[in-house]
Amino acid sequence: MVKIRLRRMGAKKAPFYRIVVADSRSPRDGRFIEEIGLYDPLADSEKLKVDLERARYWIANGAQPTDTVRALLKKAEA
Repeated sequence: MVKIRLRRMGAKKAPFYRIVVADSRSPRDGRFIEEIGLYDPLADSEKLKVDLERARYWIANGAQPTDTVRALLKKAEA
């Protein structure tokens, strides 16, 4: 199954995340199919960039977003 999920990046105690499309069997920070966004919870105004067109494409083709990514996509659309 293909999932849209967060990939942790950054230093210890200073994480930021990339929103990626990946096979559910690959590890959290491992191989992915496509990067569709960026999320930085520690930035001054909680930085969030998402390519909504690509996210809709992947969801239409059967990709399942995780609960956290689903909430971020709703936030990006608003």
